[in-house]
Amino acid sequence: MIELIKKIEAAWEDRTLLSTDDTKAAIHEVISLLDRGIIRVAEKVASGNWKVNDWTKKAILLYFPISENKRIVAGDLEFFDKIPTKKNYQEAGVRAVPHAIARYGSFVESGAILMPSYVNIGAYVGSGTMIDTWATVGSCAQIGKNVHIAGGVGIGGVLEPPQAAPNIIEDNCFIGSRCIIVEGTIVEEEAVLGANVVITASTHIIDVTQSEPIHYKARIPARSVVIPGSYTKKYPAGEFQVPCALIIGQRKPSTDKKVSLNDALRDYGVSV
Repeated sequence: MIELIKKIEAAWEDRTLLSTDDTKAAIHEVISLLDRGIIRVAEKVASGNWKVNDWTKKAILLYFPISENKRIVAGDLEFFDKIPTKKNYQEAGVRAVPHAIARYGSFVESGAILMPSYVNIGAYVGSGTMIDTWATVGSCAQIGKNVHIAGGVGIGGVLEPPQAAPNIIEDNCFIGSRCIIVEGTIVEEEAVLGANVVITASTHIIDVTQSEPIHYKARIPARSVVIPGSYTKKYPAGEFQVPCALIIGQRKPSTDKKVSLNDALRDYGVSV
């Protein structure tokens, strides 16, 4: 692996190396390892923090210039792209409903379910997770086990710069319909987001469960129940409401996880 990393780093600094067979083979090997889940763009370390393997993102970015657009046919459907789609779902133990599309170089673990959705290169989808209808898992996004990504959710891609953290949804989370998670946000274990919550790097995430508000940025604490909200901000033209995300409580530890994904929202009168 050390030699593989050295070759990727060398090609990142000197693009003339992209014409050599040795460099091309190294890039293809990294994409293959990502596709099989042997390596990941980001991984949780012993401290509980997430470590970004930026050399894998560099390999993905280098994969595009060495690849040519090719005709891809699926029944009567035709595509023209540089990256093929994943195959062999039956052997992988993945349920893929038409028209679910996952790009080669993404990993979908056995036991996951892909409704008509899209999973981009570099992404990781854990076992027991459902990517629901018209949901998007962007490039390099990391989705844990037993997560429900509800209909129309947009998990953004973060490819550049290579050292930037991807969007991460940890185990046992529920992401409600039409939520948008972008710009390197981490949603920690067992958090529940109600419909239409939008989280960006600049979104104010406010815990309103105590006597004084607690503010977060680009991170939803574990077990939080979150809904869309707004706060008043002054501008030269006057005061206006600005979107934010409100932490209104926590999932009950006594509730069964499979049931509580929806029930945690209903406990607080929040729409899924």
